[in-house]
Amino acid sequence: MEYILEYLLELLLCLPAVLVALTFHEVAHGFVAYKLGDPTAKHMGRLTLNPIKHIDPIGAFCMLFLRFGWAKPVPINTRFFKKPKRDMALTALAGPLSNLILAFFGCFIYSLTLRFLPGFTHESFSYWLAFVWVNIVYYFAWLNISLAIFNLIPLPPLDGSRIFLSMLPERQYFKVMRYEREIAVGFMLVLLLDSRLLGGYITGALSFVVNLIFNGMMSFYGLFL
Repeated sequence: MEYILEYLLELLLCLPAVLVALTFHEVAHGFVAYKLGDPTAKHMGRLTLNPIKHIDPIGAFCMLFLRFGWAKPVPINTRFFKKPKRDMALTALAGPLSNLILAFFGCFIYSLTLRFLPGFTHESFSYWLAFVWVNIVYYFAWLNISLAIFNLIPLPPLDGSRIFLSMLPERQYFKVMRYEREIAVGFMLVLLLDSRLLGGYITGALSFVVNLIFNGMMSFYGLFL
């Protein structure tokens, strides 16, 4: 019973980070697309920080329980772009980049908290307030990095495919994108089966990269604090 309560508390503390990370990720896509000439996201009310406009229930569920997930894709119309492949790549890059910026800020707050937070007795109310704050900030930084790295995988429909496949010649690029849905379904099945049947190698590798970046950011701030 105690383990279940701890797990539920962890999920609760992760929830603000999930909502902020997914929302900023999609708004960043829409904002950059708008600046590059595509008003679709703006006209559909997607340039808002209201999480309800962006959250995909299944993607948020995966983000909470698997630590890797997604939101509702912001609609993009490449016909408005002057250079469709380049501008699509820049629009795609905006999402993960926004999460890394948030994570960098989160690590700064986390470092400050660990450095200057006073000690409290274990049973005091202040101790539990500090415990909640420290964990919220930690999950905020970690989950933003997680979302960025997951979306940089170069497989459709993730942002990485728009970035790296834009380097291909036109014919090969559109040939791959024709099978975007099939590739996406196959990848998600592999990811879900990985933790059950394949030994967790994929999710383990992703977690390793996320922890590496998180520790790197923390080490950076450790030089100054």
